[in-house]
Parts: sequence; structure tokens; C-alpha cells
Amino acid sequence: MQAFIITIALSLFTAIGLNAQTQYEQEMTRALELWEDQKPEEAANLFERIAGAEAENWLPYYYASQIKIVESFPVTNRAQKEQMLTEAQNLLDKAKNRNADKIEIMILQAMLHTSRLTIDPSTYGMKLAPVISGIYSEASKLAPDNPRLFLSKTEWDMGTAAYYGEDPKKYCPTLEAGLELFAEEDHAPTVAPAWGEERMKKLIEQTCNNK
Repeated sequence: MQAFIITIALSLFTAIGLNAQTQYEQEMTRALELWEDQKPEEAANLFERIAGAEAENWLPYYYASQIKIVESFPVTNRAQKEQMLTEAQNLLDKAKNRNADKIEIMILQAMLHTSRLTIDPSTYGMKLAPVISGIYSEASKLAPDNPRLFLSKTEWDMGTAAYYGEDPKKYCPTLEAGLELFAEEDHAPTVAPAWGEERMKKLIEQTCNNK
């Protein structure tokens, strides 16, 4: 997941052109490059420093939180994972307080809860599963065409289906529809969230193209 997020974000950042980038955009690009270089802690720290200099901008805190959420998924040490997610929540709350894009924040919040649920499904499942489903339901009413929301909700639905022994291939038409949403999204150079298309393609390849 990490590679897919960084690739699209970096491609959009650098598409602005180094000469045309502001200092803020250059620093944001440098932080993503650190993440791409397998230095997530340094990247998150840089995003936090950028946030300190950009008093009203929510994006640095958003990306700092996203790094910790994405990096937490493969972590198996419970204490370490809990700490990462606590830090991620604090950063996400700071982004919220800067008039962040509500839908993009809701997507990360659902992802954060999902990672926490994987720590101990028997403990967190009954509590968090309805919360996650509720976030996706509310967000889908507000922004049904947001491709990252479509991707994250579909992954959640597929995981739920797999838990109950259902064939994930039934979601192939949904995945294809989500890919169309990415194609329709404005890909002008930007530092706003634009990740997810490569992840969607990978899910289609893994789920739908394996007969």
C-alpha cells in the first residue's frame, strides 16, 4: 500500500516542476521522497516541522498521520502498533482543527480504526467494525464520487466478505467502477491527496484477473 500512495503523490508533486515549486511544495516533496526511501519516521517528522511553519495548512499533518497509519498495518508488536496509532490520531486531530477536507480525514480515520482492529479482532471487532462501517456510510452520502473513499470502502467491504467466506470476485464490478472515478479525477499538479489509483489497479489484478 505504501508504494502505491507515494508513487502517485510524488508524481503529482514533481509535476509542478522544481523551478515552479514554492518552498512549501519543495519541502512537501522532500518529505514524500524520504518516505519512498524507506525513512517513514524522518518523513513524518519533516511533515510535522512543515506543519509548524504552515500555521493554517492541514496537509502536512494529514500526511504525517497517513504515514503512521499505513506503516502500522504490517506491525505485529501490539505496544508499538498502539503507539503508532495514538500518534497518528493526534496528528489527524490537528489536521481536523485546520479546516481539513472532511472526506479525506474520514478516510484516514476509517483506515486508522481498521489498523487498530487488526491488533486484536476479538477485542476490537465488535466495537470498531460498526464505527468503520458508519464512517464509510456517512462519507459515501457526502462524496460518493471520491475515488479514495470508493477504494477504501471497497477494501473494507471485501475484507468483511472474506471474513464470512464470501468470494471477493463479486466486488470486481465495483472495483472497475472505482477505477473510472480515478480516471475522471482532476490530475493537475497539486499537493492535495490524490493517491489510490495504483492500489485500485493492483486489487483488480489480484482479485479479478486471476481466473
